[in-house]
Order: sequence, then C-alpha cells, then structure tokens
Amino acid sequence: MNRIRIIMADDNPEICSYFSDLLSRQEDMELVGTASSGAEAVQLARRLQPDIVLMDIQMENRTAGITASRQILSELPDTKVIILTILEDDELLFQAYCAGVIDYIIKTDAADQILTSIRNAYRNQLVLRPQYAEKIIDELKRVKEEQVSLLYSLNVLTKLSNSEFEVLKSLYQGMNARQISEDRFVSLGTVKTQIHSILKKFGMKSVSEVVRQLHVIHFDHIAESLNRRSG
Repeated sequence: MNRIRIIMADDNPEICSYFSDLLSRQEDMELVGTASSGAEAVQLARRLQPDIVLMDIQMENRTAGITASRQILSELPDTKVIILTILEDDELLFQAYCAGVIDYIIKTDAADQILTSIRNAYRNQLVLRPQYAEKIIDELKRVKEEQVSLLYSLNVLTKLSNSEFEVLKSLYQGMNARQISEDRFVSLGTVKTQIHSILKKFGMKSVSEVVRQLHVIHFDHIAESLNRRSG
C-alpha cells in the first residue's frame, strides 16, 4: 500500500507533536518532515516532494503560510496543500484558496475529521466549501470586469492628444478646471474644451465618472509607465 507522504509546517511545537503522533498511528500515512516557517516549508517541499503539505497560515508573519503555499504549488503542481488554522478567518482562507490550497483543517477538529480531510485531499475527493466557492466566483467576475475596463480605458487613452492626457492626469490628481488653467498657463475656455473632449472619448457625462474609472484601472501606474517611456 502506498503511504501518503506528508510534511507539516507549524511554529507551535505542541501542535507539531500532536499531529506527528496522530499521523504516526496511521498505516497509510507517513510524516516525512516538519518545518517551523513558511520559507523552511518551501525548501523542505522542494527536497522531499511530498503528497500533502499541512501548512499553518501564520508563522513568521500573518500570511507566511499562504505565500509558502503559492510558491510550493507553482513548483510542485502534484503536491496538495491543506491549510492549518485555529479560527475560520474568512479573508485569510479566501486568500489561501486563491493561492491554490485544496482544503483547510481547524487544528482543534476531531482526529477522525482531520484524517478524513487528508485522505480526501490525497484522492482528489474534495468539493470546495460553498461560502468560499461563491467568493472566488465573485472575485473572478471582478477581475474579468477590471480587465474589460482596462482594455477599454487603454483604447481611449491612445485617442487622447498629449494636452488632453496632461489635463486628464491633473483631473485624476483632484484639480479642477480653473486650477488646471493656472497650472498649465492656458485659458479656462481651452481647459473646458479639453475636458469636454475627454468626456466624449470616454463616453461619460462627468469628470467624477472618469476619475472613478481611472481608479479601477490604476491610472497612476499607467501614467507613470507612459512617462518613463516618453522620458
């Protein structure tokens, strides 16, 4: 019988001892290594290439286990990671699922429940828990919407003249038409004409709508990148 090769990462010696004792009494499981930090877990996984990694979330920092999980799964796609946690912190567990972990175990769960979770993970018999499936679907939708917004906005930005682009940057920074006029040493009428042209190209009715859209696509980073290329 093939034994499930497991490594465990947790900075609490008592937890490690408990799991070590529990796993040692299972005929189909073998604890092949332990780590006390996320960084150490990555190194151990590379060397031992286990079937399962039991990974504490909070070790050297609050999300060390999530960072380590993401690294392990990128290098060892056949390895499965199960998060160990004390409390069901929705945000951290959601981040863990997004990193690719297959399940989580509450450290105070009954022994039978812990062992069942490990065996199910090994056999790929897990179904994503509904509350996290819904959150992940929502996140994927949000990312897709941002991608569409980004492509649309980038297309509009390519249609702006240099002066319109500079006015747009000023609007994004919170300046009004009069301030832009004084800053750029041009007439207020000229600035208003440029703003009207910007709104028309974006297909929006107000500056606030355009600015909200620019925040969605992180316009400050785009503008900085364009400035570097032109500089």
